[in-house]
Amino acid sequence: MKFRIRYNKSAGQPGRGTNEHKWRVFDENDKEYLCKHVKIHTITHTAVDPNGQDWNFVTDGDLQIDRENSTITIL
Repeated sequence: MKFRIRYNKSAGQPGRGTNEHKWRVFDENDKEYLCKHVKIHTITHTAVDPNGQDWNFVTDGDLQIDRENSTITIL
């Protein structure tokens, strides 16, 4: 599955996680995950978002979520 990772500029605002939730991870269906840490163990590249406004990291892999540590790992 393809994932886009973007910095969370709205961290700490209502509904946008705490100030520590600095990462937004989107899957192919545009489902968004907010997390504190991202670990990427696959080939990754940069790309501009579909609106041409923000840069993303883009990678393919399998998503694992560690809710206790608010960490997303992509293998």
